Amino acid sequence: MVSVDWCCRQEKGIRLVEPSQNISQGYISLAESSIGTMNRERDKNIVFSISAGYYSMYYSLCSVLIALGIKCEIHKCTIKFAEEFLRDFYNKEDIKTIYEAFSLRNSAQYYVNKILNEQEILNLIKKSPIFVAKSMSILSSLNEKKIEEVRNRLKKRGLGE
Repeated sequence: MVSVDWCCRQEKGIRLVEPSQNISQGYISLAESSIGTMNRERDKNIVFSISAGYYSMYYSLCSVLIALGIKCEIHKCTIKFAEEFLRDFYNKEDIKTIYEAFSLRNSAQYYVNKILNEQEILNLIKKSPIFVAKSMSILSSLNEKKIEEVRNRLKKRGLGE
């Protein structure tokens, strides 16, 4: 089971960095581009479409993290951090959505003989742009106080440094 504590002990896991609006905007650009790829590939290559849908959400989440001054290169840890530390921003349904997308992407990319659930694919295609839009809304609502609150919660647990 992945935990925030475990993630903070990993070399490429959760750590505090300087917040960066430029890198955050770069991730949002990647998220938006991934939405386009998802839609373009939908009827041509469903595996690419699924992967792009997941990555649109993941990149938008990375955008929020780097705006907060948090970096993580382990996908499950990035999502776990959001689940535990970003409850004021993402609700349980949002977290469930990105976990489901992560699982579907893994199935599509790494288990080529696995039959994919059509409803899960449709949900991913429908929910990806909504998740990205929510991340963009979160970014526009961030201020120094909110950023420090999240960073201080991580520091109080003795993590991320």
